[in-house]
Amino acid sequence: MNKTKIGVLLINLGTPDSPTPKALSRYLWQFLTDPRVVDLPRYKWWPLLKCVILPMRSKRVAKNYASIWTDQGSPLLNITRQQQQALQQYFDENNHNIYVEIGMTYGNPSMQSAVEKLIVQQVEKIIVLPLYPQYSSSTTGAVFDAFANVLKEQRNMLPFDFIHSYHLNEDYISALVNSIKAEFKDDEFLLFSFHGIPLRYETMGDYYREHCRQTVIAVVDRLGLTENQWNLSFQSRFGREEWLQPYTDKFLEKAASENIQKVVVICPGFSADCLETLEEIEEENKEIFINNGGVSYRYIPALNASPQHIKMMANLILNKL
Repeated sequence: MNKTKIGVLLINLGTPDSPTPKALSRYLWQFLTDPRVVDLPRYKWWPLLKCVILPMRSKRVAKNYASIWTDQGSPLLNITRQQQQALQQYFDENNHNIYVEIGMTYGNPSMQSAVEKLIVQQVEKIIVLPLYPQYSSSTTGAVFDAFANVLKEQRNMLPFDFIHSYHLNEDYISALVNSIKAEFKDDEFLLFSFHGIPLRYETMGDYYREHCRQTVIAVVDRLGLTENQWNLSFQSRFGREEWLQPYTDKFLEKAASENIQKVVVICPGFSADCLETLEEIEEENKEIFINNGGVSYRYIPALNASPQHIKMMANLILNKL
Protein backbone atom coordinates (compact mmCIF):
# COMPACT_ATOMS: atom_id res chain seq x y z
CA MET A 1 0.00 0.00 0.00
CA ASN A 2 1.25 3.47 -0.88
CA LYS A 3 1.35 5.62 2.27
CA THR A 4 1.14 8.86 0.31
CA LYS A 5 -2.48 9.92 -0.13
CA ILE A 6 -3.11 10.32 -3.85
CA GLY A 7 -5.89 12.29 -5.46
CA VAL A 8 -7.19 11.24 -8.88
CA LEU A 9 -9.08 13.52 -11.23
CA LEU A 10 -11.27 11.82 -13.84
CA ILE A 11 -11.92 14.51 -16.44
CA ASN A 12 -14.36 14.45 -19.34
CA LEU A 13 -15.63 17.11 -21.72
CA GLY A 14 -18.75 18.23 -19.89
CA THR A 15 -22.49 18.52 -20.19
CA PRO A 16 -25.22 21.13 -19.74
CA ASP A 17 -27.03 21.18 -16.40
CA SER A 18 -30.37 20.50 -18.08
CA PRO A 19 -31.72 19.93 -21.61
CA THR A 20 -32.97 23.51 -21.99
CA PRO A 21 -31.92 26.29 -24.40
CA LYS A 22 -30.79 28.47 -21.49
CA ALA A 23 -28.59 25.75 -20.00
CA LEU A 24 -27.25 24.84 -23.44
CA SER A 25 -26.40 28.44 -24.24
CA ARG A 26 -24.43 28.75 -20.99
CA TYR A 27 -22.59 25.49 -21.61
CA LEU A 28 -21.87 26.12 -25.30
CA TRP A 29 -20.56 29.60 -24.56
CA GLN A 30 -17.94 28.17 -22.21
CA PHE A 31 -17.11 25.38 -24.69
CA LEU A 32 -16.98 27.42 -27.89
CA THR A 33 -15.02 30.35 -26.44
CA ASP A 34 -12.13 28.06 -25.52
CA PRO A 35 -9.35 28.87 -28.03
CA ARG A 36 -8.37 25.19 -27.97
CA VAL A 37 -11.75 24.41 -29.54
CA VAL A 38 -12.25 27.44 -31.79
CA ASP A 39 -9.10 29.47 -32.39
CA LEU A 40 -10.60 32.35 -34.36
CA PRO A 41 -9.84 35.91 -33.17
CA ARG A 42 -12.24 36.96 -30.40
CA TYR A 43 -13.36 40.13 -32.14
CA LYS A 44 -14.57 38.02 -35.08
CA TRP A 45 -15.85 34.91 -33.30
CA TRP A 46 -17.51 36.11 -30.10
CA PRO A 47 -20.09 38.49 -31.66
CA LEU A 48 -21.02 35.82 -34.22
CA LEU A 49 -21.28 33.18 -31.50
CA LYS A 50 -23.34 35.31 -29.14
CA CYS A 51 -25.72 36.90 -31.64
CA VAL A 52 -26.19 34.19 -34.27
CA ILE A 53 -24.88 30.74 -33.39
CA LEU A 54 -25.96 30.34 -29.77
CA PRO A 55 -29.57 31.55 -30.23
CA MET A 56 -30.06 29.07 -33.08
CA ARG A 57 -27.90 26.16 -31.97
CA SER A 58 -29.02 26.12 -28.32
CA LYS A 59 -32.64 25.41 -29.22
CA ARG A 60 -31.77 22.63 -31.64
CA VAL A 61 -29.18 20.96 -29.43
CA ALA A 62 -31.50 21.20 -26.41
CA LYS A 63 -34.02 19.02 -28.27
CA ASN A 64 -31.30 16.48 -28.99
CA TYR A 65 -30.25 16.39 -25.34
CA ALA A 66 -33.88 16.01 -24.27
CA SER A 67 -34.14 12.85 -26.40
CA ILE A 68 -31.35 11.13 -24.42
CA TRP A 69 -31.83 12.71 -20.96
CA THR A 70 -32.54 10.20 -18.19
CA ASP A 71 -34.04 10.28 -14.71
CA GLN A 72 -30.45 10.49 -13.45
CA GLY A 73 -29.75 13.47 -15.72
CA SER A 74 -27.08 13.69 -18.40
CA PRO A 75 -25.86 10.24 -19.55
CA LEU A 76 -22.28 11.50 -19.71
CA LEU A 77 -22.29 12.76 -16.13
CA ASN A 78 -24.18 9.74 -14.82
CA ILE A 79 -21.74 7.29 -16.44
CA THR A 80 -18.72 9.29 -15.28
CA ARG A 81 -20.08 9.08 -11.71
CA GLN A 82 -20.44 5.33 -12.12
CA GLN A 83 -16.82 5.18 -13.27
CA GLN A 84 -15.73 7.24 -10.27
CA GLN A 85 -17.63 5.01 -7.82
CA ALA A 86 -16.36 1.78 -9.37
CA LEU A 87 -12.78 3.05 -9.47
CA GLN A 88 -12.97 4.21 -5.85
CA GLN A 89 -14.34 0.83 -4.83
CA TYR A 90 -11.50 -0.91 -6.68
CA PHE A 91 -8.85 1.16 -4.88
CA ASP A 92 -10.54 0.69 -1.49
CA GLU A 93 -10.82 -3.08 -1.91
CA ASN A 94 -7.13 -3.28 -2.86
CA ASN A 95 -6.03 -1.06 0.06
CA HIS A 96 -4.74 1.82 -2.02
CA ASN A 97 -4.67 5.24 -0.36
CA ILE A 98 -6.31 6.91 -3.36
CA TYR A 99 -9.26 9.31 -3.51
CA VAL A 100 -11.12 9.77 -6.82
CA GLU A 101 -12.98 12.90 -7.94
CA ILE A 102 -14.58 13.89 -11.23
CA GLY A 103 -14.52 17.21 -13.04
CA MET A 104 -15.52 18.55 -16.42
CA THR A 105 -13.57 20.83 -18.71
CA TYR A 106 -16.81 22.72 -19.33
CA GLY A 107 -19.92 22.85 -17.16
CA ASN A 108 -20.43 21.12 -13.81
CA PRO A 109 -18.88 19.65 -11.76
CA SER A 110 -16.11 22.07 -12.62
CA MET A 111 -12.39 21.44 -12.58
CA GLN A 112 -12.15 24.01 -9.78
CA SER A 113 -14.63 22.14 -7.56
CA ALA A 114 -12.92 18.81 -8.21
CA VAL A 115 -9.49 20.11 -7.20
CA GLU A 116 -10.93 21.79 -4.11
CA LYS A 117 -12.50 18.48 -3.01
CA LEU A 118 -9.13 16.76 -3.32
CA ILE A 119 -7.47 19.49 -1.28
CA VAL A 120 -10.09 19.05 1.46
CA GLN A 121 -9.16 15.35 1.49
CA GLN A 122 -5.56 16.46 2.14
CA VAL A 123 -4.09 14.55 -0.77
CA GLU A 124 -0.35 14.94 -1.27
CA LYS A 125 -0.28 14.44 -5.02
CA ILE A 126 -2.76 14.60 -7.92
CA ILE A 127 -2.94 12.33 -10.94
CA VAL A 128 -5.01 13.79 -13.79
CA LEU A 129 -6.67 11.26 -16.11
CA PRO A 130 -8.35 12.92 -19.11
CA LEU A 131 -10.83 10.34 -20.41
CA TYR A 132 -9.59 10.70 -23.99
CA PRO A 133 -7.55 7.71 -25.21
CA GLN A 134 -6.27 9.62 -28.28
CA TYR A 135 -4.57 12.96 -27.71
CA SER A 136 -5.92 16.10 -29.34
CA SER A 137 -5.13 19.68 -28.48
CA SER A 138 -8.88 20.36 -28.50
CA THR A 139 -9.60 17.75 -25.79
CA THR A 140 -6.60 16.63 -23.73
CA GLY A 141 -4.89 19.96 -24.34
CA ALA A 142 -7.98 21.78 -23.09
CA VAL A 143 -8.01 19.60 -19.94
CA PHE A 144 -4.43 20.60 -19.19
CA ASP A 145 -5.26 24.28 -19.66
CA ALA A 146 -8.25 24.04 -17.31
CA PHE A 147 -6.21 22.19 -14.68
CA ALA A 148 -3.31 24.65 -14.97
CA ASN A 149 -5.72 27.58 -14.56
CA VAL A 150 -6.91 26.10 -11.26
CA LEU A 151 -3.34 25.55 -10.07
CA LYS A 152 -2.48 29.18 -10.81
CA GLU A 153 -4.74 30.17 -7.91
CA GLN A 154 -3.21 27.70 -5.45
CA ARG A 155 -0.46 29.06 -3.20
CA ASN A 156 0.41 25.53 -2.04
CA MET A 157 0.47 23.92 -5.49
CA LEU A 158 0.46 20.14 -5.20
CA PRO A 159 2.78 17.93 -7.27
CA PHE A 160 0.93 16.19 -10.08
CA ASP A 161 1.15 13.71 -12.93
CA PHE A 162 -0.81 14.09 -16.14
CA ILE A 163 -1.78 11.06 -18.24
CA HIS A 164 -1.27 12.30 -21.78
CA SER A 165 -2.95 9.48 -23.76
CA TYR A 166 -3.47 5.73 -23.77
CA HIS A 167 -4.42 4.93 -27.35
CA LEU A 168 -2.21 1.82 -27.50
CA ASN A 169 -2.53 0.73 -23.87
CA GLU A 170 -2.89 -3.06 -23.81
CA ASP A 171 -5.80 -3.02 -21.32
CA TYR A 172 -7.63 -0.45 -23.46
CA ILE A 173 -7.14 -2.39 -26.69
CA SER A 174 -8.22 -5.63 -25.01
CA ALA A 175 -11.38 -3.97 -23.65
CA LEU A 176 -12.28 -2.70 -27.12
CA VAL A 177 -11.60 -6.10 -28.71
CA ASN A 178 -13.77 -7.91 -26.16
CA SER A 179 -16.64 -5.43 -26.53
CA ILE A 180 -16.56 -5.92 -30.31
CA LYS A 181 -16.36 -9.71 -30.09
CA ALA A 182 -19.50 -9.71 -27.94
CA GLU A 183 -21.48 -7.89 -30.65
CA PHE A 184 -19.87 -8.32 -34.07
CA LYS A 185 -20.97 -10.93 -36.62
CA ASP A 186 -18.97 -12.15 -39.62
CA ASP A 187 -21.42 -10.79 -42.20
CA GLU A 188 -21.29 -7.25 -40.80
CA PHE A 189 -19.06 -4.25 -41.59
CA LEU A 190 -17.29 -2.63 -38.64
CA LEU A 191 -17.06 1.18 -38.68
CA PHE A 192 -14.75 2.93 -36.20
CA SER A 193 -16.11 6.46 -35.76
CA PHE A 194 -14.09 9.11 -33.91
CA HIS A 195 -14.99 12.69 -33.07
CA GLY A 196 -13.55 14.94 -35.75
CA ILE A 197 -11.34 18.02 -35.58
CA PRO A 198 -10.70 20.68 -38.23
CA LEU A 199 -8.10 19.56 -40.76
CA ARG A 200 -6.31 22.85 -40.10
CA TYR A 201 -5.51 21.68 -36.55
CA GLU A 202 -3.69 18.68 -37.97
CA THR A 203 -1.62 20.83 -40.32
CA MET A 204 -0.70 22.93 -37.26
CA GLY A 205 0.73 19.86 -35.51
CA ASP A 206 -2.16 17.99 -33.86
CA TYR A 207 -1.46 14.24 -34.23
CA TYR A 208 -4.95 13.05 -33.22
CA ARG A 209 -5.63 11.26 -36.52
CA GLU A 210 -2.47 9.16 -36.13
CA HIS A 211 -3.48 8.12 -32.61
CA CYS A 212 -6.92 7.10 -33.94
CA ARG A 213 -5.33 5.12 -36.75
CA GLN A 214 -2.96 3.32 -34.40
CA THR A 215 -5.82 2.33 -32.10
CA VAL A 216 -7.87 0.95 -34.98
CA ILE A 217 -4.96 -1.00 -36.50
CA ALA A 218 -4.22 -2.59 -33.11
CA VAL A 219 -7.86 -3.64 -32.68
CA VAL A 220 -8.27 -4.86 -36.25
CA ASP A 221 -5.10 -6.94 -36.00
CA ARG A 222 -6.36 -8.60 -32.81
CA LEU A 223 -9.72 -9.32 -34.45
CA GLY A 224 -8.14 -10.65 -37.62
CA LEU A 225 -10.33 -8.53 -39.91
CA THR A 226 -9.59 -8.08 -43.60
CA GLU A 227 -9.44 -4.64 -45.26
CA ASN A 228 -12.97 -4.93 -46.69
CA GLN A 229 -14.51 -5.59 -43.25
CA TRP A 230 -13.83 -2.23 -41.60
CA ASN A 231 -13.21 1.49 -42.02
CA LEU A 232 -12.26 4.52 -39.92
CA SER A 233 -14.29 7.75 -40.08
CA PHE A 234 -14.85 11.04 -38.24
CA GLN A 235 -18.11 12.49 -36.93
CA SER A 236 -19.55 15.62 -35.30
CA ARG A 237 -18.06 18.29 -37.54
CA PHE A 238 -19.15 21.88 -37.02
CA GLY A 239 -18.96 24.91 -39.30
CA ARG A 240 -17.96 25.18 -42.96
CA GLU A 241 -14.24 24.48 -42.95
CA GLU A 242 -12.84 21.05 -43.85
CA TRP A 243 -12.49 18.53 -41.02
CA LEU A 244 -10.76 15.15 -40.88
CA GLN A 245 -12.20 12.75 -43.45
CA PRO A 246 -13.89 10.47 -44.30
CA TYR A 247 -16.99 11.87 -42.62
CA THR A 248 -19.09 9.25 -40.83
CA ASP A 249 -22.45 10.45 -42.15
CA LYS A 250 -21.19 10.74 -45.74
CA PHE A 251 -19.68 7.26 -45.58
CA LEU A 252 -22.99 5.81 -44.37
CA GLU A 253 -24.89 7.60 -47.14
CA LYS A 254 -22.90 5.68 -49.76
CA ALA A 255 -22.22 2.43 -47.91
CA ALA A 256 -25.20 0.44 -49.23
CA SER A 257 -24.39 1.41 -52.82
CA GLU A 258 -20.95 -0.15 -52.24
CA ASN A 259 -22.49 -3.47 -51.11
CA ILE A 260 -22.21 -2.76 -47.39
CA GLN A 261 -25.60 -3.92 -46.14
CA LYS A 262 -25.02 -4.47 -42.42
CA VAL A 263 -23.06 -1.99 -40.30
CA VAL A 264 -21.89 -2.08 -36.70
CA VAL A 265 -20.42 1.17 -35.34
CA ILE A 266 -18.07 1.60 -32.40
CA CYS A 267 -16.69 4.92 -31.11
CA PRO A 268 -13.35 4.11 -29.41
CA GLY A 269 -12.57 7.74 -28.62
CA PHE A 270 -15.53 8.09 -26.24
CA SER A 271 -14.97 6.70 -22.75
CA ALA A 272 -18.63 7.28 -21.85
CA ASP A 273 -21.77 7.38 -23.94
CA CYS A 274 -23.04 10.90 -24.55
CA LEU A 275 -24.92 13.05 -27.05
CA GLU A 276 -22.48 12.26 -29.86
CA THR A 277 -22.92 8.50 -29.47
CA LEU A 278 -26.49 8.08 -28.21
CA GLU A 279 -28.17 10.64 -30.47
CA GLU A 280 -25.82 11.28 -33.39
CA ILE A 281 -24.46 7.76 -33.94
CA GLU A 282 -27.16 5.48 -32.56
CA GLU A 283 -30.14 7.42 -33.93
CA GLU A 284 -29.27 10.03 -36.55
CA ASN A 285 -26.66 8.04 -38.45
CA LYS A 286 -28.75 4.88 -38.31
CA GLU A 287 -31.52 6.77 -40.07
CA ILE A 288 -29.05 7.97 -42.72
CA PHE A 289 -27.82 4.44 -43.41
CA ILE A 290 -31.24 2.75 -43.48
CA ASN A 291 -32.78 5.51 -45.63
CA ASN A 292 -30.00 5.01 -48.17
CA GLY A 293 -30.56 1.28 -48.61
CA GLY A 294 -28.87 -0.25 -45.58
CA VAL A 295 -30.37 -3.43 -44.11
CA SER A 296 -29.22 -3.41 -40.47
CA TYR A 297 -27.32 -1.00 -38.24
CA ARG A 298 -26.16 -1.36 -34.64
CA TYR A 299 -24.08 0.69 -32.23
CA ILE A 300 -21.66 -0.95 -29.79
CA PRO A 301 -21.80 1.01 -26.51
CA ALA A 302 -18.77 2.81 -25.13
CA LEU A 303 -16.72 1.02 -22.49
CA ASN A 304 -18.48 3.12 -19.83
CA ALA A 305 -18.21 1.58 -16.33
CA SER A 306 -17.53 -1.98 -17.47
CA PRO A 307 -15.18 -3.93 -15.14
CA GLN A 308 -12.48 -4.17 -17.82
CA HIS A 309 -12.59 -0.40 -18.39
CA ILE A 310 -12.34 0.31 -14.67
CA LYS A 311 -9.39 -2.09 -14.35
CA MET A 312 -7.71 -0.27 -17.24
CA MET A 313 -8.15 3.11 -15.52
CA ALA A 314 -6.84 1.71 -12.26
CA ASN A 315 -3.71 0.34 -13.93
CA LEU A 316 -3.08 3.64 -15.72
CA ILE A 317 -3.15 5.39 -12.36
CA LEU A 318 -1.18 2.78 -10.42
CA ASN A 319 1.56 2.87 -13.06
CA LYS A 320 2.07 6.54 -12.15
CA LEU A 321 2.83 5.71 -8.52
